[in-house]
Amino acid sequence: MIDPQTIPTEARLYLRPEAPVDTPVGRDGTVARLAGGLLWFAAYELIAVVDHRRIAQASIPVSALPALIANLPPAQADRLRTLAAAISAPRAPIVLPGRTIRLEQPQVMGILNRTPDSFSDGGANADDAAAAQAGFDMAAAGAAIIDVGGESTRPGAQAVWEGDEIARVRPVIERLAASGTALSIDTRKAGVMEAALAAGAGIVNDVAALAWDDRAVGVCASAGCPVVLMHTPDPSAGPHARPVYADVLVEVYDWLEARIDAVVAGGVNRAKILVDPGIGFAKSLADNLALLNGLALFHGLGCGIVLGPSRKRLIGALSNEAPVDERLGGSVTLAIHGADRGVQILRVHDVAETVQALRVWRGLKDAGLTGRRE
Repeated sequence: MIDPQTIPTEARLYLRPEAPVDTPVGRDGTVARLAGGLLWFAAYELIAVVDHRRIAQASIPVSALPALIANLPPAQADRLRTLAAAISAPRAPIVLPGRTIRLEQPQVMGILNRTPDSFSDGGANADDAAAAQAGFDMAAAGAAIIDVGGESTRPGAQAVWEGDEIARVRPVIERLAASGTALSIDTRKAGVMEAALAAGAGIVNDVAALAWDDRAVGVCASAGCPVVLMHTPDPSAGPHARPVYADVLVEVYDWLEARIDAVVAGGVNRAKILVDPGIGFAKSLADNLALLNGLALFHGLGCGIVLGPSRKRLIGALSNEAPVDERLGGSVTLAIHGADRGVQILRVHDVAETVQALRVWRGLKDAGLTGRRE
């Protein structure tokens, strides 16, 4: 175990839950619950960073964390207490008019693009009736939320005028909302957010983390709606500017932490914030894999986590350049990978297949939690 005396006082500390266990039965004091959900773990990875560089990392048993904290300087001790509490605390449910979505287990967010040029299904939902039916079908297949977007975020996509974006999404949102379907609006424009919320959407999902449009934070604060903040290193440059990361996992964590603070300062209730590490946005293959392997670190932010790797380019890169319409296996694999690390919302194109996979996953977890060994 790491010696607290070897950690510089200026080091910034992080905790990543690791060492998952099938059941907490008979393990009092040696395991901790992950985000109030179905998963339990037996250790933390402690990471120490100075000047954006990891200087130490070690596995700390859950039972040993209090002793480690007791020997740290007050500021570092307080940070670890805060992180450990955030990692285990239940996530607030998503409360919408007439609907509450609980986050103790992973939920599916179905992707409904109203765009002619999205990377996966551009043009598939060209008219309002067909788009609404696609949304109804995803909800019937088990999607808890339908995420409606009117502007493509693929690399090289053309910007869409706000009025055109509203015209694309509003009729579909109105039809789906009338049936009681839970909806999010995928946009970075405050005007589109306002129109979508007025039409019946309940959640704002912004690839620019409410930083592209100066009015976005105020709109969400006034509406009191849940928001998804996705990592984009420079929102003003678009979602695909490619920076060079020294440590992508830590840097994305820090960026999201800063955005949470800024959005809360702007009037958004922290309990209504979810975060998305932005898989496939301004990241290389190596960056995406590092984020996926380190996903559990983001529980330290204390917010629900949204993960959207569905049909992304990294799947093709790892499977003989499989085209977009042949990435189902990889998409489901990454969804289950996220579920295993406590992700609360999985944003996917292939709803029925992902829901089935999660039902089997849930059956395995339920059996493990009974503590029986047969």
